[in-house]
Amino acid sequence: MNTFAKNGSEHITALIHEAIEKGSRTATVTGNHEIEWAVRLPSDFTLILEDCHLCMADGVYSNMFVNEHHDTELGKTVAGTDRNISILGKGRAILDGGTYNGLSEKNSLKDGLPHISKNNLLLFTNVDGFTVRDISCHNQRWWALNFIYCRNGYLGNLYFQSNDLAIDENGDEYHGLKRDRYTDVVVKNSDGIDLRQGCNHVTIENITGFTEDDTVALTNLSGWIEQRYCVEGLPSDIAFVTIKNVTASAYCSMIRLLNQGELKLHDISIEDIYDTSAECPHLDHGRYCVRVGDAKHLYGDRHSTAEETYNISIKNIFGRGQSVLHLAGAIGNLTIENAKAGDGTPLAEDFRTQL
Repeated sequence: MNTFAKNGSEHITALIHEAIEKGSRTATVTGNHEIEWAVRLPSDFTLILEDCHLCMADGVYSNMFVNEHHDTELGKTVAGTDRNISILGKGRAILDGGTYNGLSEKNSLKDGLPHISKNNLLLFTNVDGFTVRDISCHNQRWWALNFIYCRNGYLGNLYFQSNDLAIDENGDEYHGLKRDRYTDVVVKNSDGIDLRQGCNHVTIENITGFTEDDTVALTNLSGWIEQRYCVEGLPSDIAFVTIKNVTASAYCSMIRLLNQGELKLHDISIEDIYDTSAECPHLDHGRYCVRVGDAKHLYGDRHSTAEETYNISIKNIFGRGQSVLHLAGAIGNLTIENAKAGDGTPLAEDFRTQL
């Protein structure tokens, strides 16, 4: 069992300040550290995690990393944009949510609790130029990596291992999520990567592991976090995103695209997506390989139009869950090439003309 040094947030922050004072603007963290509060990363800075395991402290409601001007009034303006922030792993580099703190979507902002986004391991808002690569994310308490109004980024060589703990009606714990026993799942909606409103020109590649919900989600809605972190003067579109080489197991969708209520999502390339849930010990099977829109739920005033969701390219995908593809809303210029199914899975659930 790993032993974690206390006061990890203070230690890493001191390393950052020292690097700035010396002019290197690069700091290297080694060893195992407990994180008690969010470490703020400044512009033009590289944080290297070398043979390093960072774990959230028990009972805290906090992100592990945020950008310097996150959740400040300046950070909600173009003038307050943070730029060129990198987190790079070397050797063993783990970001760990640790023991679940009980904060969920159901009790978010209730009874004195903060918003569920405090459970993101990383939450970047209004960042131009970012890189996160060669890192493992374990036991995320909600979405692992969340980006809002961020652009010109690279996310690569990332591994996810969500918490697969469940508790049955008798109070007995077990591991391995069962689709017909979703109420047993302890940590719900633990995505891997989420690009939210205002994210553009991002490459996501070489993603592996297991996520309790979606592995990669591009979701343009107008919820609490979008309204709180909206940047005046920047476009709200999610656009010009490349997703490739995702080999993973997702309880819900490996790739999810969703926009509703006049918000746009366009120019998205999805390629080489492979569902590994047949061999995954953490769940019985996934649901969708690629999901565009949502036939059952309305998250905005209405479903999207072909002028709001368009230029979506999907190529070389394999699924074995409820269906390989799930399509809903109107989609302009959708291209699909080489979609394959295993275990008798239907190729598509197409609700585009049935809404």
